[in-house]
Amino acid sequence: MPRFSSLLALLVVALGAPCVRADQQPADRPIEQVVDHYIDAALKEANVQPAGPASDASLLRRLTLDLDGRIPTNFETDNYLASTDPAKKVQLVDRLLESTCFVRHQAQEFTALLQTEEGPRKGAKKTPLYGFLAKSFAEKRSWDSIFRDLLLPDDSAPNKQGSGEFLKNRVKDLNRLTIDVSTIFFGVNVSCAQCHDHPHVQDWTQDHFYGMKSFFARTFENGGLVAEYDAGLVKYLPNKGKEKVAPAMFLTGKQVELPNLREPSKEDKKKAQERIDTAKKAKKTPAAPEVSARAKLVDTALEAGQREFFSRAVVNRLWNRFFGSGLVMPLDQMHSENQASHPELLDWLARDLVEHDYDLNRLVRGLVLSNAYARSSRWEGSKAPPVRLFAMAQARALTPMQMAVSLRLATSDPKTLPTERAELEKRLETLEKSAEGLANLFPRPGENFQVGVAEAMLFANNTGLQKDLLEGKDKLVARMMQLPELEKRAELAVRTVLNRPAQANEVQTLADYLRRREERPEAGCQQVVWALLTSAEFRFNH
Repeated sequence: MPRFSSLLALLVVALGAPCVRADQQPADRPIEQVVDHYIDAALKEANVQPAGPASDASLLRRLTLDLDGRIPTNFETDNYLASTDPAKKVQLVDRLLESTCFVRHQAQEFTALLQTEEGPRKGAKKTPLYGFLAKSFAEKRSWDSIFRDLLLPDDSAPNKQGSGEFLKNRVKDLNRLTIDVSTIFFGVNVSCAQCHDHPHVQDWTQDHFYGMKSFFARTFENGGLVAEYDAGLVKYLPNKGKEKVAPAMFLTGKQVELPNLREPSKEDKKKAQERIDTAKKAKKTPAAPEVSARAKLVDTALEAGQREFFSRAVVNRLWNRFFGSGLVMPLDQMHSENQASHPELLDWLARDLVEHDYDLNRLVRGLVLSNAYARSSRWEGSKAPPVRLFAMAQARALTPMQMAVSLRLATSDPKTLPTERAELEKRLETLEKSAEGLANLFPRPGENFQVGVAEAMLFANNTGLQKDLLEGKDKLVARMMQLPELEKRAELAVRTVLNRPAQANEVQTLADYLRRREERPEAGCQQVVWALLTSAEFRFNH
């Protein structure tokens, strides 16, 4: 009875009792070993031989893009490929994780996750929310702590400024706020249960939607400040029967008692306004009521027996970011009728995250050090296996900032980039700032991404962009022009743009092209670099 067993296991986890499996890995085993254990076991059961390991050049590029949001420099590529140290991958990962680039890239990724669909996509790095996240990740704060500050913000605290943006962008639509909190932090899209019990998923009923909404019913915005009333309630009309008052209820079904389950009275509104007026005079965040409904939600979501939704959701999102597909897909459909591809692995990772105080850096390190992450994206057989087996790496389109920063790096004269770590990080921060406007020209990729007409036309017709990236003494093209041999120019172009040694046939093809452009050598070099920049190999992380 496999279906009954899987549902029973999920219920046991949700209720907080220990879920013991015959193949449960020890708690003290390194994350990367646990990942490979479960992934390899599933491949063996499916009788699938996975792809071999990615080349050193491919892995270096993949890791640098995933962790620092950019392609590697020629100096980094040459050093990594020349090294024979068996620990070089571990050393690389640790260096990238300690980089200021990692902090900014992590903040960019979580800003994209947390911002509203209707909100501005441009200039995301300058938003208060980005600033809060960047500071939090720089301080290596835990994910549960960040979550608490997003739902219980204090913009007046120096280290929490910007935390209120998450609520401010949504508080005028409490239905939207309820859906976004459930989706982003718990991996559960309860929107289908707003008008009726979910037609296909028994787990989600109207009681779940309005039970979650009850935690936000007392929240309101006044003059740009978010505050809470001392009272509040949510009423809804079920499919059958009379109107109901929804008790505050978490996704597990646990009901939370809140005082003053009624509409806010004039006295309640007066007290709330007094808190707002006091906060405005002191330039602080309004004080919370004696009992905050949102605080009750945070406490419930993080307590033993309830926190599996919270821990599993972020594990699944990070897995999706680094492996190209979540252990549960879609990412917002974590329920008993949508089993994870590797349920034991997801449970172990979620448990491990909790036991190590929601340390996201530790989780990221373990995921990218696994052999499963380091597989080639090439499949040599006739038919590639299902993605959910993770038998090979998935090609992932670059995000707008990855694309923009990598374009800047790929077209810079590699000789002008610092080789010393601290100096390189300063230069990279400058490059990122100069790339912000360029990033706005690219869409944020979703599932089944394909390069659109707008992007194709951008590269084909935007002469300003071409001039910006190709012309100047500090550009790759200028360095190529200093090399007398056409083959050397071709080799440098491939190594700088694609971050790998050029193959002999590539060198020959590109050199022959340059030879046919000898009457306009600089234009020939520009065309070679542009062709590499617009290739699929550059556009994707693979």
